Amino acid sequence: MLSISHSLTGAFIATKIPHPLIAIPLIFASHYLEDWIPHWDVGTGLSNGSRKKSTAMILEIGELIVSVFLVYYFWKDSSLLINSYAFMGAFVGLVPDFLEAPRNFLKWEPKFLKPINTFHGKFHHSTPNKLLGLTPQVILVILIYLLK
Repeated sequence: MLSISHSLTGAFIATKIPHPLIAIPLIFASHYLEDWIPHWDVGTGLSNGSRKKSTAMILEIGELIVSVFLVYYFWKDSSLLINSYAFMGAFVGLVPDFLEAPRNFLKWEPKFLKPINTFHGKFHHSTPNKLLGLTPQVILVILIYLLK
C-alpha cells in the first residue's frame, strides 16, 4: 500500500483508540491487512527490475511529505493531544515499511530484521495494475476522511 494509506489508517486508529497498548497492535495488524489486499505502490516493480531504486526513493519521499500534509489536514481542527495521537499513529503505521527500507534500497538487511521482513513479505500482494491497485486505497482514504 501507499504510505498515505498506512499513515492515515494508523492516525485514524490512534485517534479513535488512544490507549497505546490497544492502538499499537491494531495499527500493526492494519498494516499487514492492508498489504494483503492487492495494491499498487511506489515500490511496485523494484523486485523485477521494472522500477529503479532511485525513482522509487524519490516517489517515496514525495509520498511521505503528502502523508504528513494529509494527517495534518485531516486532524487540524482536533485538540493538540488528538493531533499528536494522529502523528504518532501515522508513524507506527509506517514502521514495517521503514524496517524494510535498508533491504529494499541499500541491499543491506541486519540479521535481526530478516524474520520481521520475511513475515511482512508474506502479506505483501502488489499488482502492476494501477487502477486495480489504487482503487481500494482511494476508497480507504475517503472513508477515513468521512469517519475521522
